[in-house]
Amino acid sequence: MSLEAHIQEMEAKRQQLKEKIAEMMTHPSVDDIEIARLKREKLHIKDEIARLKKELSASS
Repeated sequence: MSLEAHIQEMEAKRQQLKEKIAEMMTHPSVDDIEIARLKREKLHIKDEIARLKKELSASS
């Protein structure tokens, strides 16, 4: 898998997490711990995307 494809895949996963978090927050019985876990995962993916983009630009 190319680096660009991996970045796109991670961006799609991050978008899915964003949508899942937004959907979960609309429910009155929201699980705060699960939402916090998903937000941490989303942030981790964002950091990884930034690292990969930096690596990609350095190799160009």
